[in-house]
Amino acid sequence: MSFVVRRARPSDAAALPAIERSAAELFRLDPGLAWLAEAPVPDAEQHLQAICSAWVWVAELTDQQLGGFLRAVEVDNQLHIEELSVSQHFQGRGIGRKLLLMAIEHADRQQLCAVTLTTFSDLPWNAPFYQRMGFSRLTPQATPAHLVDALNSEATHGLPIERRCAMHLQFKPQP
Repeated sequence: MSFVVRRARPSDAAALPAIERSAAELFRLDPGLAWLAEAPVPDAEQHLQAICSAWVWVAELTDQQLGGFLRAVEVDNQLHIEELSVSQHFQGRGIGRKLLLMAIEHADRQQLCAVTLTTFSDLPWNAPFYQRMGFSRLTPQATPAHLVDALNSEATHGLPIERRCAMHLQFKPQP
């Protein structure tokens, strides 16, 4: 399977909700999180707003079908990943890794100090995946305010806070 990662275009917005819904099907493997497979996702208009105001990359297959996307925003000189979703049919083929690498490369080129995210600490396709990509878990004391806010918001939306963690990939200071 061949694909390219590129910046999202406004015309991509309509496909992103289905990708996010498909990716969420993986949560059915965990009885405590299976409800996430049914949870609402941003609609096409919300994705369009993100494409116009944030950093969104998509993985486009040779048949022009989209297989995944990553959405991120800059916060306090850091690139914060809000969402990384890969359609169930394309999971395990390197799409998530390539999308993440694109975001990391972008943050490095922009001379940002880190890439951050929040995720489940105990799901193999969450924190362990990011750790393999070089991310480290943050202690509560070292967690920046924007990640504390993100974790608190997730808790108010029903995510089990005891299973969530904040992570970052810190860049070496520029000489």
